[in-house]
Amino acid sequence: MLQLNGTVFMPSVLTLIGIPGLESVQFWISIPFCAMYIVALFGNFLILVIIKSEHSLHEPMYLFLAMLGVTDIALSTCILPKMLGIFWFHSPEILFDACLFQMWLIHTFQCTESGILLAMALDRYVAICDPLRHAAIFTHKLLTQIGAGVTLRAGVLIALCLILIKCRLKHYRTTVVSHSFCEHMAIVKLAAEDTRINKIYGLFVAFIILGFDIIFITLSYIRIFVTVFKLPQKEARLKAFNTCIAHICVFLVFYLLGFFSSFTHRFGFHIPSYIHILLSNLYLLVPPFLNPIVYGVKTKQIRDRVSKIFHLKDAS
Repeated sequence: MLQLNGTVFMPSVLTLIGIPGLESVQFWISIPFCAMYIVALFGNFLILVIIKSEHSLHEPMYLFLAMLGVTDIALSTCILPKMLGIFWFHSPEILFDACLFQMWLIHTFQCTESGILLAMALDRYVAICDPLRHAAIFTHKLLTQIGAGVTLRAGVLIALCLILIKCRLKHYRTTVVSHSFCEHMAIVKLAAEDTRINKIYGLFVAFIILGFDIIFITLSYIRIFVTVFKLPQKEARLKAFNTCIAHICVFLVFYLLGFFSSFTHRFGFHIPSYIHILLSNLYLLVPPFLNPIVYGVKTKQIRDRVSKIFHLKDAS
């Protein structure tokens, strides 16, 4: 690294300090984080095994759930191992390029999850509002195209964030990242140069992906509720509404946590920095932790299969 006028030219190594202001209790904070990670891995892996082994679950709703499980496993795995290395083994250093790669993975999987949630909302919309055409529309070919499309959309748009950092930002005020993982704005704020383009593009990506998805998810569920309330039989209304409850819970957890994390990050100037970091961590760790629990409790087919698996283990 070259020092120039008090700045660092293209640092090779960055230092992640974890949760600034809570260094003395980071070990204890890591325990619930680690527990959430273990539950997320076990729960999502169990759902993947159930969906793969049960041919009756090879339907769009469950295949989208499998995509969500894979994304959740990948997202939490991108964050926790390095975070636990900081908290437990006092290993804060990370190569600059490795930090950018972690940033790309985290934001790509985060945006991919948003796209899958949109696809799940559209699947429920067609299943309830136009059930006769559901099988014809949501074919396995379309599901594959949707999975590839939302992943490619996220990967390409986030890759441009990485390219803008590498190509535009050469001088850095410090190599200390006030975060527990490599987040886009946390890296951009290190630069000693004009970062307006990086910040504007970051907002553009957030709007074009998360904003777009939220709008269409909301419109889908408004249309679903209108259709459900028009059903003549109470039992039919309850059955249709029950199929959406798990999805709605997952949407609310993901987007509400994202809203509060983004709001405190951009506008909460008087909020302590450790609140920003904790909210960012929870935003990326709570959905992978809660999603398999919500779907395991609210989806009868998965709940029955899980009960059967553990009943067989108890019997043996």
